Amino acid sequence: MDSPLWVYLLGLAGMAIYGVRIVVQWYLSEKAHEVVSPGIYWVMSSIGAIVLYIYGWLRKDFSIIFGESIGYYIYMWNIAIMGLYKNTPRWVFVAQALFPVLIIGLMLRDFPAFTHDFLMNEKVPPGLLALGMIGQFTYEIRGVYQLVYSMKRKESILPLGHWILAVAGSLMIIAYGLIRHDWVLVIGQFAIVFSIRNIMISLASSKRKKDS
Repeated sequence: MDSPLWVYLLGLAGMAIYGVRIVVQWYLSEKAHEVVSPGIYWVMSSIGAIVLYIYGWLRKDFSIIFGESIGYYIYMWNIAIMGLYKNTPRWVFVAQALFPVLIIGLMLRDFPAFTHDFLMNEKVPPGLLALGMIGQFTYEIRGVYQLVYSMKRKESILPLGHWILAVAGSLMIIAYGLIRHDWVLVIGQFAIVFSIRNIMISLASSKRKKDS
């Protein structure tokens, strides 16, 4: 291991939060016989993203921070449109909104060091970093797709395309994690099973609606 054990445990905690969110979402979808978008899914997504931001910073892994940056504010949008911020203290919302700025500020406070540690890290050569960033981008761009899809309908929805992109991104992240010897990233992608199941539920639900 090239990082202290506690760093990996922190990353594993972030992945566990992400994992629990999709297990809950999948369970509720199975009960409803259609893919649902529960508020707890987005709240746990936001918490998991904060933990993984810190993990990526400690691991000096720009691909992780890059990936979390794509989806972070989308999680906040879904929480907001569901009205879940109404009873939340204002400072919590402000702190949540500024957190990525803090992490990126810590990275960039010494730009030469940032370039050396994050972009020219000998443990993450350019080709491997590119694979990690493409995987994270593919995985997280599902959130942009979900956001556009939901904004058009003025409600939080988890459409079929969201899960297809999740599966494609997960496969690339698993490959990156295996090459990087980052077992946290590999274990964290166990959620691919639930993404595949959501694809199946979504297709079955669409078929029922067409047949009715």
